[in-house]
Formats: sequence, C-alpha cells, structure tokens
Amino acid sequence: MSREVTRLFDFAYYQLEKYNLEKAFSTKYNGKWVSTSTQEYIDKANAISRGLLRLGVKPGDKIAVISSANRTEWNILDIGVLQIGAINIPIYPTISEEEYKYIFNHAEVSYCFLSDQVLYDKAISVKNDVVTLKEIYSFEEIEGCKNWEEILTLGKDESNQPEVEALKDGINPYDLATIIYTSGTTGKPKGVMLSHNNIVSNVLDSFPRMPLALGTTRTLSFLPVCHVFERMLHYLYQYSGTEIYFAESIEKLGENIKETNPNLMSVVPRLLEKIYDGIIAKGSELKGIKRILFYWAVELGLKYQPYGKNGWWYEQQLAVANKLIFVKWREALGGNLTTMVSGSAALQPRLTSVFSAAKMIIMEGYGLTETSPVVSVNMYKDHMFKIGTVGKPIGNVEVKIAEDGEILVKGPNIMLGYYKDPEKTASVMTGDYFHTGDKGEIDADGFIKITGRKKEIFKTSGGKYIVPALLENVMKQSRFIEQIVVIGEGQKMPAAIVQPNFEFLRNWAKLHHEPILQNNKDLIQNPIIIARIQEEIDLGNKNFGKWEMIKRFELTPEVWGIDNGLLTPTMKPKRDEIISRYKHLYNKIFEIK
Repeated sequence: MSREVTRLFDFAYYQLEKYNLEKAFSTKYNGKWVSTSTQEYIDKANAISRGLLRLGVKPGDKIAVISSANRTEWNILDIGVLQIGAINIPIYPTISEEEYKYIFNHAEVSYCFLSDQVLYDKAISVKNDVVTLKEIYSFEEIEGCKNWEEILTLGKDESNQPEVEALKDGINPYDLATIIYTSGTTGKPKGVMLSHNNIVSNVLDSFPRMPLALGTTRTLSFLPVCHVFERMLHYLYQYSGTEIYFAESIEKLGENIKETNPNLMSVVPRLLEKIYDGIIAKGSELKGIKRILFYWAVELGLKYQPYGKNGWWYEQQLAVANKLIFVKWREALGGNLTTMVSGSAALQPRLTSVFSAAKMIIMEGYGLTETSPVVSVNMYKDHMFKIGTVGKPIGNVEVKIAEDGEILVKGPNIMLGYYKDPEKTASVMTGDYFHTGDKGEIDADGFIKITGRKKEIFKTSGGKYIVPALLENVMKQSRFIEQIVVIGEGQKMPAAIVQPNFEFLRNWAKLHHEPILQNNKDLIQNPIIIARIQEEIDLGNKNFGKWEMIKRFELTPEVWGIDNGLLTPTMKPKRDEIISRYKHLYNKIFEIK
C-alpha cells in the first residue's frame, strides 16, 4: 500500500518509497553540478529537525528561509522545519532591509537561514530591531555568520529521532504550514497563511494536468521558490519522481538549459518575451533566403491553433517550418523542452501560439498566493488547451464570476487567512468564496479568460473605463518597449510611462546609422528615438477605441528592476511605486503645475 500524502513533508517520503531517485536535486557549486539523492534529502532533513529541536525550536515557531537562487539546501530545510511543526516563512531575497524588518517582526521570526553575504548584510543590519530573532545561519561560508552545517552537526546524534517522529505524527493536514508574504504591486506585504492541506490538495489536483513521464522527467527550476507557484511545483515534481536542477541565476539560464536539457520548465511571461525578442533579434541579422524562411516560419507560428484547426495545408507548412527553423529554437533551449508552464501575469497569446507551433507547448495557468496557487491551467491532451485563456479550473476548485465581473474561487486551496489581520481576511471572503480582485469571464467551453485587475481598472474624467493591462500587453509586443505602465485615473485621457528596451534601441540606431548614445538620459531625449517609439504606440493604439488610446507618453532613463523596487519578484511593474517615483513625468504629461 502506497503512502498517502496529506502533509507537505509526506512528498519526500512518498518519493523515497516510489522512485528513490539518485538525483532528486542538483545544484551547481563552484562550476560543478552536485546531486542529492532522495535518501540523502530525507536523512539531512531529519538531521535538521533533530538539530532544531536541540536548539529549542518548538511547534509553531517561525523560521525564515531566504535564498538568492534556488538550491537544494532550501528544500532540505523546508522539510526539516515542517515535520516538527515549525512554520516556514520564505522571504523574497530582493526586498529592502525595511521590508525584512517588517516581516521578521510581524511574523516573530526566531531563526533565519539565508544563502549569501548580500542577504546576510541585509538581515544583520536589522537583527537588533527584531527581539524574537535569536540567530542567523547561512548556506555559504560567511565570516562572522554561523553556518547551517552547525545544525546538521547538532542533529547527527539520532537519539532524539523518536521526538521528531512523534511531532511528525501529531501534525494535522489542516495545521498552518507556511506564511508567505506577498510582495504585491501595491502596499505593505500581507502574510498569507497556508495549511499543509491547502498546498497538498493543490499539488494533487494540478497533477493530472501536467504532462509528466513519471520517474523520468527532468526540470530546470529558476523562478523563486519563495513564490508559491514554484514551491507548489517542487512538491509536484517530488510526487512525480521528477529530477530538479536549479539554475544558477536568470543570467545563466541559457547556459544551464544547455547543460541540463530539461523536458519541462516553469516560466513567467516576461522571460518568454525576452526569449522571443532574443530569437527575433538573431533572425533579423540573417540575410537572403535564410531571412525570408525565418520570417515565414514566425508568421506561420503566430497563426498557430491547436488540434489541427488551421487545416491540412497549414499543418504541412508547419512541419516544414519545424524541420528548417523551429528545430534551432528548440536546440537553443536544450533540445528536450516540450512544455513550459506559465503563470503569475497575463501572457500575450502570440507567444503561446509561436512557441506551441515550435513544439514547446505553453500551458498558461492562473492563480494567486491566496489560492495555493493554481486555480486553472491549460493542458494539451483531451482538448483542454485554448490559446488566450488560462485553461479550465482544476479538480475540486470552483470558479464563478460575480455580477461585477470579478473572479471568485472556492476549494480546499483557499488560504486560512491573512496573518494577524482578520478584518482584511473577512474583506476578501463571501462565505467560502475568495475574491481574487481579478476580472474575467468563462466561455461556453468552460475556459477562463482574465480581462484585467478589478483595482487597476480606472475611469477618466470623461467617465470612460480604461483597462491598463490590456493596453500594456499590446504595447509590450513592441521590441522597443521593455516595460510600460498606463496612467490617467481621473484625468482627461490615458497616458503611459515607458521604460524602453535600451539594448534594442542601440542596435536599431546602429542599423539605421543614427548616433548611438551611450547615456540613457541622452538617448531618451533624442527626437528620432521619441518619434520611433511614438510609431510603436500609434500601432498599438489601433487595437483600441478612441477614448482608450494612449495620447501621451514619457520615457524613463532607469531600467525598472526588482532591486530598485520597481518590479515585483515575478517581474510585474509595481504601479504605485512607478507613479510615485516618476511623479514629475506624471505631472508633465497631465500638465500639473
């Protein structure tokens, strides 16, 4: 009889019983891939549990875990913390010291484990302001910082393993497992409380949608594991006997893909946009017949519809395009990649079409931290794939659309609530239904389509509704535009603050024999550049009614990033932060003195 999985740490033991992988996790240290087997994973997790108990950690204590990149240590620590009833508090590495202090205090963190010097400097700078924080441990060797190996050593003596087993047996599936602080596009982080059952049910209900060859699939993980989307997938990978390789960083992703040849990857739309733009940039350098073939294949790919809907002749042409052109795309992404799971933000349908045409099916899904996270996801088999939608709801999850168009969700994946904030919790619940804050619709076939954020829909002074996300998604299809935020609430017209794609702009200037300005500030003041971006805005505007069109825009010289607080960890623009940072541009656009 196979072990039943009801709590998060059960996944590790299930994997041991069913697959017992030689390479459950692989992390690159000093240029060399180091693999950890399922058995070693569990042995080390038990040593962590015993060590933590010897430190005096009790059920309900909060342990913060922060890592700049995903790594095996995170997963070992996760199981070691959870199976003794302590609460794992994953924290985004890129947030500010001020936010670290807020989360440490709000969650009453007693121990903190982190990966490197940069994070240690941030954590140690606020340690004196956090009365509950007893000690900081690091995965890497850091002068003056205790190392996590000390806990493993402390747990070497197995005499208190019966205590670990007793605590483990006493953990109920409905007990709190983790508090995830959402670094949203607005306001202070909220602590989302998720039980074991919230995430376990989500894994088991998402599992049938994943095209996994049990025990033989390999994945490359690089989205932050502190984000519930990637973390849920880690448990799902453990459940399906999938080998997990951890990318060193987003910069080394291309190199790591070629080294590991994954079959599957989770992605965010911004990454797919960057990959696509990179491929198009390479294609634009081709000459003659090669260039003609390249663009023919791209045009064909952009028209792709699944299940042969475009007819026999289209499928014949696509087969040729795959042999001549798309095979090179696949090689550039390791050669074995057949599926990419996309979540966290709206994906442009053209990207789903073109990558799926190239035999790298994109399964777009939808969810929130509060829903553990998956609400719905596409799947190629059984005709459950429709481009431009986020798929059908997964098993045991109910979705309905409120009268005002808001998406409401009910199921075992709905959070326990916001930590220390019953009022906020009550404000997002109607009975068992959670208010997502997203607007959407369900088509006749049961597929969900997201139409915008409820909070981010605004009215102009003329009383017209504007949906910024729709405008932004169309405008971001331009290779000249890296990021864009549409503004104009209560103003007479919609407008935009734009961060150009500086690298592409310089290449374009070179090709067109324009002066190549190295300084971003000078570059965005160049009338030729401004006029060229105006052309892109005009082109995008053609998709919209007269009242929705972006009438004015301003360019920013800074690159919006996670580190400077302008993007969330999943690379979505922080609207309020951007409007506040560029108040002078806002005032200039709307002629506010």
